[in-house]
Amino acid sequence: MDMGDSMMMGGAPTDGSPLNASGIDFSNSTQASMFLGEILDDTEFQVEGNMYARNFWYGVCAVIATCAFFNFAQKATFRIRMRAAASNRLRPASPSNIFTTSIASITAVAREATYSQWTPIHSRLVKVPPVGTIALVVVYLAWVILLEFVNNNVEGAQHFTSLGVRAAWLAVAQVPLLILLAGKNNLIGAVSGVGYERLNVLHRWVSRVLLFLVTLHVIFLHLSWNAYDLGPLEYATDSCITTGWPTYAILIWMNISTIAPIRNFSYEFFVVQHIITFFGFIIAVMMHLPSTALYSRVYIYIPIALYLIDRIIRSARFAWNNVRPGRATMTALEGGVTRITIQSKKIKNWKAGSHVFLSIPKFGIGQSHPATIASVPTSQSGDLVFLLKSHKGFTSRLFKTSSNSSVLPKEASVSTPSTSHLALIDGPYGSSHADFACFDTIFLISGSTGATFTLPILLDIAHRVQAQKLPIKRITFLWIVKNTSWVSWISTELSSATEKLNAAGIELDIRVHVTCDEDFAGAEDGDAGKECDCECDKSLGPCCCINVDEGETVREIIDEKGTKISKTASKNSDTQVKIESRSSGSSSSLKSGNGGVESRVLPCARFYSGRPDVYELLWERLESAEGETGVTVCGPLGLSSDVRRSVVRCSDERGVHKGSGAQGVYLHAECFGW
Repeated sequence: MDMGDSMMMGGAPTDGSPLNASGIDFSNSTQASMFLGEILDDTEFQVEGNMYARNFWYGVCAVIATCAFFNFAQKATFRIRMRAAASNRLRPASPSNIFTTSIASITAVAREATYSQWTPIHSRLVKVPPVGTIALVVVYLAWVILLEFVNNNVEGAQHFTSLGVRAAWLAVAQVPLLILLAGKNNLIGAVSGVGYERLNVLHRWVSRVLLFLVTLHVIFLHLSWNAYDLGPLEYATDSCITTGWPTYAILIWMNISTIAPIRNFSYEFFVVQHIITFFGFIIAVMMHLPSTALYSRVYIYIPIALYLIDRIIRSARFAWNNVRPGRATMTALEGGVTRITIQSKKIKNWKAGSHVFLSIPKFGIGQSHPATIASVPTSQSGDLVFLLKSHKGFTSRLFKTSSNSSVLPKEASVSTPSTSHLALIDGPYGSSHADFACFDTIFLISGSTGATFTLPILLDIAHRVQAQKLPIKRITFLWIVKNTSWVSWISTELSSATEKLNAAGIELDIRVHVTCDEDFAGAEDGDAGKECDCECDKSLGPCCCINVDEGETVREIIDEKGTKISKTASKNSDTQVKIESRSSGSSSSLKSGNGGVESRVLPCARFYSGRPDVYELLWERLESAEGETGVTVCGPLGLSSDVRRSVVRCSDERGVHKGSGAQGVYLHAECFGW
């Protein structure tokens, strides 16, 4: 029986019925090769795969368009509020028409469904994204799986070939999205108002879905030819095998290397190898794509163009910013923090909450460290100010140099500046949050150096309120620190903002919660200079005992019902600073002279012992809000998660924009991904 007869009896039937192996003699290499070719014939599958790849992008564009609509609606709402405030409307930050009311109701429901976040206790390796991110990734994965299997049940020997080809088309269609989400200058961020650092989280998930689809492609094609024991023949005759496995290996490594512990081990090395690996992946994909589907390369040409555009923009901005490089002056502060001040000739405008990539060649050639700008253009004489906590590598070298070059006085919290160094800046970037000046009430929450994000927002509002009428009426600035001396980092800025806001009639409440300061929290055994006749519940936070002068402490102890149960008096003096502790159920009013307290305690702030109850404080602020409240948090992941859950809980229990009359709550949690 010749090959023609076999094709009439089996193989590729002429009547259009499914391909089958009846009548094929697999011991005959010619028949086996021709049947393998029939199995892998993807002429029709390529057309369908291309169609479903386009359908994938229709879905992506629909999501982007939805985000763009709500971004536009938010900006339009803020413009309406600013005009209402300028015309002295009573409640400018509350919905005033059916359009703003409808948007507020839809937004409130979406916020309650997406803001929450749960983080495993005592786990640095496992970080769970917010519910909104999880939901988006699940919908995205479901969409891809649907496109892979819908109308793709081909009968016969080409069943798995059809699945494998479809998976390949959907995989290659992911590459442009992968690059769009990776660039610091990208179209998605521009139209949706989402910062690149948040899109970068989705970038990693797209890479994982890409790996999933490529894995399906590999599995299905192997199933298609191994079902007839044609694997050895395929490996011996098909050139796609030699290019496919290297492509798959590169993609696996790209995903493994982005896992947080590996990525953070040496971030500079990660960035360099990631870029090199990406180019290797692109070259391998171009070589692997079959000659029958060269038009699929459009999904490779587009991301190459997107990447080049992003790099050109970044390079041009970097060159412009550093054509006349700035000089960085470093100062060592308490708590292992380095204050960096840079006078830049080119960077004169940036938004509150923006960050840059800072490079000081003396402390690491080619190393750029992300740093939030702790100032605004109208403060610090227009200089860029950064507060960097010393950890390891670049930040550790900065702090050691600034400490060694300027000896820290024993009684001071700030050293004298060190010599200046050449500084190169890439940016500014970020500041994708809403304009907090457009809310009725704002709640700025930060932990430690997270104040570098919340402070510029406060300074920006304090400056703007001097020139125009704003909707904002109340501001709470909550800062969690380990030691009272840390307030010296930004004490001057806080005092200046307080004066401006008070003059404009805006209520400002600065709360500093101290968690680990023995001078503030209580006396240690054997320390005769600290007297405290109370026993605090340490499980609720440190005890609020303060040493004024040697042997002189003022203390009021209040039980859970608010009844004063003891008091220790001290000498009278000129200045009074109020210190309260809700965690330990105590409150004290401290009078001191020009000695110890004023050098460490911020007069315009109220100090509290222990960690704050965010839910209680937020509920209290929402009770008095006459319009939408804006909440932002910047700090450890645990703090962000707590604030997220508190916002959702308050919003749900108050029934915001659901007929209860309660106003909405906007949340922005500043962090760099999961």
